[in-house]
Amino acid sequence: MEMKKSKRPVLLLVLILFAVNVQAQLDQAIKNIFAGDTIAIQKPLKHDSDSIRLAVLQRTLEEARLNEANMRMEMEQMKLETVAADSVKLAMQRQRIDSLRHITKGVPVIVEGDTLFQFYTKRGGHTPQQRAKTTGAAIEEVGKRFNLNPDSVYIDYSEMVADLMYDNKVLLSVTHQDAMWEGVSRDSLAKVRQQVVIAKLKEMKAEHGLWRTAKRILYFVLVLVAQFALFRLTNWLYRKLKLRISRMKDTRLKAFSIQGYELLDTQRQVNLLTFLANIGRYLFMGLQLLISIPLIFVIFPQTEGLAYQILGYIWNPIRTICMGVVNYIPKLFTIIVIWYSVRYLIRFVLYLSREIESGRLKINGFYPDWAMPTYNIIRFLLYAFMIAMIYPYLPGSSSGVFQGISVFVGLIVSLGSSTVIGNIIAGLVITYMRPFKPGDRIKLNDTVGNIIEKTPLVTRIRTPKNEVVTVPNSFIMSSHTVNYTTSAREYGLIIHTEISIGYDVPWRQVNKMLIEAALNTRGVESEPRPFVLETSLSDWYPIYQINAYIKNADEMARIYSELYENIQDILNEAGIEILSPHYMAVRDGNEKVAPRGEEGNLKPAEKLGREDRPKEAGPTSEK
Repeated sequence: MEMKKSKRPVLLLVLILFAVNVQAQLDQAIKNIFAGDTIAIQKPLKHDSDSIRLAVLQRTLEEARLNEANMRMEMEQMKLETVAADSVKLAMQRQRIDSLRHITKGVPVIVEGDTLFQFYTKRGGHTPQQRAKTTGAAIEEVGKRFNLNPDSVYIDYSEMVADLMYDNKVLLSVTHQDAMWEGVSRDSLAKVRQQVVIAKLKEMKAEHGLWRTAKRILYFVLVLVAQFALFRLTNWLYRKLKLRISRMKDTRLKAFSIQGYELLDTQRQVNLLTFLANIGRYLFMGLQLLISIPLIFVIFPQTEGLAYQILGYIWNPIRTICMGVVNYIPKLFTIIVIWYSVRYLIRFVLYLSREIESGRLKINGFYPDWAMPTYNIIRFLLYAFMIAMIYPYLPGSSSGVFQGISVFVGLIVSLGSSTVIGNIIAGLVITYMRPFKPGDRIKLNDTVGNIIEKTPLVTRIRTPKNEVVTVPNSFIMSSHTVNYTTSAREYGLIIHTEISIGYDVPWRQVNKMLIEAALNTRGVESEPRPFVLETSLSDWYPIYQINAYIKNADEMARIYSELYENIQDILNEAGIEILSPHYMAVRDGNEKVAPRGEEGNLKPAEKLGREDRPKEAGPTSEK
């Protein structure tokens, strides 16, 4: 091809050089060549070289004609091949779109809540979602113009797309791909969408017109006036209700009492009802605002979305709560069944405990005073078991926050309640050890008194001086306890006291007198009979111990006091002196020194020959 292109200028130059001589013959020859006629070669008359040149030129022109025909045939063939390829490609695209049309959802173009049409394909690097968003925004922007003329929307056609225009603004573009998805031609689809856009623009023009705006302003004012009137009406009703409640104080209201305690008098009831009425007033006014504020915003299209958003703020929580309650009903029934099952089981255990405590039901090895503490332990365990069963059904039990709070509370309790747990365990042990029970007279270390309360943590003791002593249960576990009441009830409690009498008094007489003094004491049992033990033979006197049985340990102090008085009286009547506090008497034949009469006055002769001052126990020396 390059060689042929290089020969063409040479041929043209030859033709120019011989143009003057053979112009007429060349024109005729060219006409004959393009007409397809054969040229009759005549012999040149003058010059043979001219004939040769004409023959060469004729052959060259024939070759050029052939090359041109071949080139045209190649171009036609290439065009046919291109058209055929495009047709095949187009058919394949249509087949693919037909297969995807039923399962592919288009992206809607939404303008003010209305769906105009849908996009399926992308264009110019924009996805269908971006095209739909951009087109909807453009139509809304044009539709809100006050000088809008919907009929001014026109179509601008080009080789690739058909643009839908308003003034110089492109509203949307329609491509061949869009037309293939819709099953129509590009121009037909552009005209259909033009009509849809014009109809929507006309609707928006009517919506955003001056008359419609004036009506919205009027509605806005009416809503404000109505809301103000409702506020005034609500306050007026509240004042009327408050006055009526005040009048009910002396007419219909009565004091509310529980077991003699006046919980609510009439004035407190009036204050409570007034407070509730005030709360109701504010709730009703708040409900009015929740209705009126979205109503005000929904009047204007510019704030309509905000109105729906505010309604969503109100309605979404209410809907969530209602749906949560409805969905929670099956779990609630499960919780109710568990609750009532455990509750009636606890009632059954309480019934058994009361029967055991009253003695109507006897179990070998199980004491009646164990009944209620055991019931409390079983009740605690049953409630703990119930909580463990109910926990998975509680709302939010599976959330991390709920579980974290539970772990935190458990950690705080475990770290701060070691002493408390120790006292509770000690209380349980004390309960089943049965060292005492409420009402018993005990001695705990140096504390003597009656048990007035026994709790899981502490035990309270009232002393004979009416002092209430609170003792932790863990301290009781580590101390020794003397129970006077149990011994007095079962065996008879032995009270005892020691006195010292001189060796000059026969011991049989002393024993008899001491037993008589004990029997004369109120609260001392005659059976078993009191008895005397001689505990020591000291240097200056023997020591006698009187022992007597009593049944009422609570009157130990009175019985001791009366026993001391009776011993003094009976020895005084017998003329026997008690050598305590210790003193040394010089015996030189004088009379025994003993109290005379109730006042304890001594005769002058009895004061002779003895030392009056008391001395401490221990060795003494004569003077």
